Amino acid sequence: MVKQSWLQHHRSMVVVTAALITVAVVFAASPAAASSEDAAKAQEVVDSAVTTVNNFSADPDMGWFRDNVKNAKGILVVPSLLKAGFVFGGSGGTGTLLGKDEKTGKWSYPAFFTMGSATFGFAAGVEKSEVILMIMTQKGMDSMLSSSFKLGGDVSVAVGPVGAGAKAQTADVIAFSRAKGVYGGVNLEGAVIKTRDSLNSAYYGKPTRTVDIVVQHSVQNENADKLIAKVANVASK
Repeated sequence: MVKQSWLQHHRSMVVVTAALITVAVVFAASPAAASSEDAAKAQEVVDSAVTTVNNFSADPDMGWFRDNVKNAKGILVVPSLLKAGFVFGGSGGTGTLLGKDEKTGKWSYPAFFTMGSATFGFAAGVEKSEVILMIMTQKGMDSMLSSSFKLGGDVSVAVGPVGAGAKAQTADVIAFSRAKGVYGGVNLEGAVIKTRDSLNSAYYGKPTRTVDIVVQHSVQNENADKLIAKVANVASK
């Protein structure tokens, strides 16, 4: 009887342990866990974007960029555009868009995007670049509110002028890139930009679209205040 009782107890413990493991696995794979990971990823992009804006604004060859942020309708900051890792060895990275309110001049909280292509090329020796896209026209901003669009296809794109005596450029989007002191280290013609709704929703704690963030200003996250303040500071000069 004692032996039978022990076996029953042992079997019960095995069943309970298996059930707990199952619950743990289900929880780890649950939307809440995935959302937490996305929120952390989004914050990492925001923090890195602060560094990128600092790098561009402090660069003596980025005078045109600094002087014209105030004229942009929005800026998309991609802190790390990689040569490999997007589509079959192409290029890609995650970035964040801040839009400017035309009436108040205030900058929105960030909305998240991916940018990548299997076709555009990096300059020789360049594996990673910091990229900032200045959205200069309403057509450009309207494209950012869509789910996906292509630079050079749906909207026009021009390489941002750098250095002394840089001349003005005219396009829906003006693109700047930096890579270890190399300017224009990546050709963004043909790059595809897509929304990352999963990051948007995780970062703001509820289902959130780009238009909710950039146009309607219906969500906020104080952890992005430093990035907004930095962009506003550059635009005010």
